[in-house]
Amino acid sequence: MLGFWPLVALWYGGQLYNGWRHISWWDAFGSSMADWYPYAPLSMAVIWLAGRYQIERGKWTRRAALHFAASIAFALLYVLLRAGVAQAQSRFGTENIGFLNAAKVLLKTMPFSIGIYWMILSVLHAFDYYRKYHERELRTSELETRLAQAKLQALQMQLNPHFLFNTLHTISALMHSDVEAADRMVARLSDLLRSALDNTDDHEVTLRQELNFLRRYLEIEQTRFQERLAVNMEISPEALDAQVPNLVLQPLVENAIRHGIEPHSKPGLIQLKAARQNGALEIEVRDNGGGLPPGQRREGIGLSNTRARLEQLYGDKQSFDLSNAPGGGTIARVMLPFRKESAPQEDGTS
Repeated sequence: MLGFWPLVALWYGGQLYNGWRHISWWDAFGSSMADWYPYAPLSMAVIWLAGRYQIERGKWTRRAALHFAASIAFALLYVLLRAGVAQAQSRFGTENIGFLNAAKVLLKTMPFSIGIYWMILSVLHAFDYYRKYHERELRTSELETRLAQAKLQALQMQLNPHFLFNTLHTISALMHSDVEAADRMVARLSDLLRSALDNTDDHEVTLRQELNFLRRYLEIEQTRFQERLAVNMEISPEALDAQVPNLVLQPLVENAIRHGIEPHSKPGLIQLKAARQNGALEIEVRDNGGGLPPGQRREGIGLSNTRARLEQLYGDKQSFDLSNAPGGGTIARVMLPFRKESAPQEDGTS
C-alpha cells in the first residue's frame, strides 16, 4: 500500500500536468500526492480489519455493519489527514488555508473515500478467497494422491498373500510325493519372497525386473509340472527398460497356469510377448488351454487386482483384455503407456 498510492498519485499528477500546462510537473505531482497519499496509512487499517473481520457466510450481517461503520471512520480520518496536509502546504504558499476551512471543503469527498474503503476491502477479500480456493485445491490434490497410493498399497498387499497361499499349497502337495522337489521349491520361494520384499514400496519397476521376478516364480511352477509346462518368451529389447506395474506379470501367468494348464493332462505352453506398439507397451500372456467358458469371465483375486491397479496407475490410458485365442487357449493382453527407464539394469533377456 505504501508503494501503490504513490503510483496512483503519479498517474493523476500526469493527468493534471497534461490538463494544466501553466503548473510545473513537481507542483502537479505534489498536489496529487497530497490528495492520494493519506490513503496509504489508512489502507493499513483496512488490511488489518479485513483480516480480522472477514465477511463470510454466517457472520456477514454483523461484519458488514462493522465495515460500514469503519468506512465512515475511514472517510472522516481522510478528511482530517488531508486538511492537515492542506494547512501545511498553505504555509509555503501565498494563501493561508485554515484547518477547519479545509476540512469543511473536504467533507464533500466522504462518499468517494467510503467507496475507496469498500474497493480495498473487496480486493482483499478477492485475494483471500483465491488463496483459500488454491489451498483447498492443493489439499484436495494431496488427499487424492495419498488415497491413490493407499489404494495401490492395499491392492498390492492383497495380491502378495494370494500368490503366497497358492505357492504354499503347491509345496504342501509335493511334500507327499517328492520331498526333494518340495525342498527346492521352498528355497526358490525364499528367493522369490526376498525379491518381492526388495520392491515392496515400488508401484512401478522395469519390465526387466518384472521378468526376473517372473522367472523365479516359473521355476517353482516348473518344479511342480515338470514336462507338462513349457514357457516361451518373445521380449523386444526396447521393452526391457519400460516401466510396468510391480507384480503385473505373475498373476497373468498364474491365471494361465491355473486355468489353462493345470486342468488338462496334455503338455501346456505359456507364451509371453512384450513389445512397443505406437507409443504403448503391449504385453500378451497366452496359454494353450481350453479357453474361456461361454458367457463367463475367468478373473479371480489376482486378475481383478491387476485390473484395479492398472486403472489406478494409468486411468484411461491403459487397457486389459482377457479373451479366447484363435486356435484355442486364452490371451491376456495389457496395453500401457510406454515410459522408458534411463538407468541400465541387469540383463534379463531370454
